[in-house]
Amino acid sequence: MAAAIALRNDYNSEQLRALARHSVDADQVRRLLALALVYEGGPRSEGARAGGVGLQTFRDWVLRSNAAGPEGLVNSKAPGQAPRLDQAQRGELAQLIDDGPIPAVHGVVRWPLSDLAEWVMETYGTSISGQTLSRYLRGMGYRRLSAWPRHHVQNPDAVVAFKKVPSTEWRRSRHAMLWPSREVWFADEARIGQKNQIARRWARRGTRPSAPSDQRTASTYIFGPSARYVGLEPHLYCHGATAPQWPCI
Repeated sequence: MAAAIALRNDYNSEQLRALARHSVDADQVRRLLALALVYEGGPRSEGARAGGVGLQTFRDWVLRSNAAGPEGLVNSKAPGQAPRLDQAQRGELAQLIDDGPIPAVHGVVRWPLSDLAEWVMETYGTSISGQTLSRYLRGMGYRRLSAWPRHHVQNPDAVVAFKKVPSTEWRRSRHAMLWPSREVWFADEARIGQKNQIARRWARRGTRPSAPSDQRTASTYIFGPSARYVGLEPHLYCHGATAPQWPCI
């Protein structure tokens, strides 16, 4: 037979009954009232019968009360399964996503969940599902955001040169020109073919990242030239002997 366990002496039956009146947890109320009977001098079998449990369960209540007081009689949430990745490993995973993959090494231009799970397995020896990994990334502040498409051989210098404002000499008044008129050619075009989808990648929420995207398409371009004369009145050219074969704008 197991030895009897003494109750802690910093509580009495009146205190336990007062705590039971103010508690909102039905299980805690039942356990407090059962222990109050024992504090009043009743046998433990009577306390177990009042709580509707056996002597072994009532003994567990006594141990929980002695260890943590009345708060120990509240059912705590189960701890659940240990996380697959600790804080240090999650930090390394976040750094990997921020740096992006190296196509020659990793074989991808954007990190999908399957490749990230494979990287976790190879690095830490931990098997993790895509759903669990997605939940971790969202908890770390990452989302699958639409990215600016970037060609894989894009030249940054060419991009800067393209954004420069072109010369506006032709916009000047005709009185400031050396010649009475100038021809300004326009080319309009329309592409008929397949368009690529929007690229998405894992990135921190609130950012707008860029990602390499295959921008090649099988399409046909239709060009239509037109001209406009600047410097003289259009009717001098449209109705004169030197009028072009296409109508003036």
